[in-house]
Amino acid sequence: MFDVGGLELLLIAVVGLLVIGPERLPEALRSIGLQLGRLRRAFTSVKTEIEKEIGMDEIRRQLHNEAVMDEMKRIEKEVQTTQQEMNIDPNAAMFAEARKEQDEQEAKQEQDSDQLPDSDPDEDPLTDAASASDVSTDEPSGEPLVEPEPKKLPPTEADLEAAWERKQRAQKNK
Repeated sequence: MFDVGGLELLLIAVVGLLVIGPERLPEALRSIGLQLGRLRRAFTSVKTEIEKEIGMDEIRRQLHNEAVMDEMKRIEKEVQTTQQEMNIDPNAAMFAEARKEQDEQEAKQEQDSDQLPDSDPDEDPLTDAASASDVSTDEPSGEPLVEPEPKKLPPTEADLEAAWERKQRAQKNK
C-alpha cells in the first residue's frame, strides 16, 4: 500500500529536524511511536472481535479440515492408480511386513537356541551331552545322537492376518 524507501525516510527526518528542532525531535518521535502502537492494538482488538462474532475460527478450522481431506483423497487415488499400474495386491504389503516380522522372530529364536552354555573344563562333554533331554545315545557306537528340530511350516494367510492385527493394535495402544 505505502511504499516508503530509504530516500523518503531521510527526507522526512531532515524536514522533521528543521521543523521541530533537535531538542524536541526525540520526544516527538517517541510520542508518534506510542500513538502508532495504540492505533495498532485498537485495530487488532476490533479485528479479533469481528472475527469472534462471525465465527472466523470455526470457518478457518473447517477450511483446513477440508483441505486436509482433499489432500488425503488425492494421495489415496495416487496409491490406487500406482497399485493398478503395478498390479499389486493391496494386502500384499501388509502380508510381506507380517512375514518379515515373523522371519525376524524365527531368526532370533534360532540364534538363541544356537548359543550353547559355557561348560566347565573339569566336566566331561560326553556325560553332559548324554544327560541332556533332547539327546539319546546310539548303542552300537556309544556316541550321542541329537534329534533334529522339527521344521516350521510357512505361515498361512490367517497367521499373517493375525500378526497384522496384533501390530495394528500395538500401534493404537501407543
